[in-house]
Amino acid sequence: MKAIVAMDPAAEAGGITLAERPEPTPAINDVVVEVHASGFVPAEWEWPSTWVDRAGRDRAQAIIGHEFAGVVASLGYGTTGLSLGQRVFGITDWHRDGTLAEYAAVEARNLAPLPGNVDFTVGASLPISGLTAWQGLFRHGRLQAGQSVLAHGAAGAVGSVVTQLAREFGAYVIGTGRAADRRAALDFGANEFLDLATEDLDDIGGVDVVFDVIGADIQRRSARIIRPGGTLVSVVGPVEARPADGLAVDFVVESVPSQLVEIVDRVRDGRLRTHIGTVATLEGAVPALNPAERRKGKTVIRVRP
Repeated sequence: MKAIVAMDPAAEAGGITLAERPEPTPAINDVVVEVHASGFVPAEWEWPSTWVDRAGRDRAQAIIGHEFAGVVASLGYGTTGLSLGQRVFGITDWHRDGTLAEYAAVEARNLAPLPGNVDFTVGASLPISGLTAWQGLFRHGRLQAGQSVLAHGAAGAVGSVVTQLAREFGAYVIGTGRAADRRAALDFGANEFLDLATEDLDDIGGVDVVFDVIGADIQRRSARIIRPGGTLVSVVGPVEARPADGLAVDFVVESVPSQLVEIVDRVRDGRLRTHIGTVATLEGAVPALNPAERRKGKTVIRVRP
């Protein structure tokens, strides 16, 4: 089968190539999915699991990508709850070969049904961005109606979902980003927008939850404006700055199919829009994953027409 494999940690995206790999076989409680579309997160180059297995051994030519939508092609021994030909979407295990391939082996427990009226491209754009936003806001941020949220990167793949979910649950959302992102952030539902290049975070006054996708100095400045009892939620690794009277949480997104159902239901009824920026074929994936300029939104690779 055709797949996009990572060859060189030092080269990051520059070290990927389209290659032929053996089709996977399903282990116990696995399914093999015929992949129709796969999302991609650029931060994957920084994940240790991209380059080593659970035992710390080098992974040679690992297939990248970990979110997808497709159709169940075969079932492993003992697999229940899924059927051949069923439309599914979800996240694969970080240490296993990924989803930028014609087929992927996935633990059945990581899959959710993809409704027939949701396109595979849309389905593939949802798992990591959607679950990151959901878990960050509700499990870790403990968001309540009437609170305020500072959503960094509010026009991005994760930030746009954070903004929409927070608004739906009754929060006041201040989106941030570059000046060029203002219109998109407001369109996704931000109550107001702050240009990080020209405006001062201290002018906001105070917020209950900061959802940080940037880190470094932006994280440190954001920690200062969290109200007592508030939470700094980070998805960019260990927190470097903590609020004076509140919590700081960094987390790695988990596969929770029941939450995926909540997310895709919102897409179906129009409460949630996914932000897809670039769509390419598997044959065109290498240049699409090596953009010459900054791209907005999620990159999705259509594996099948």
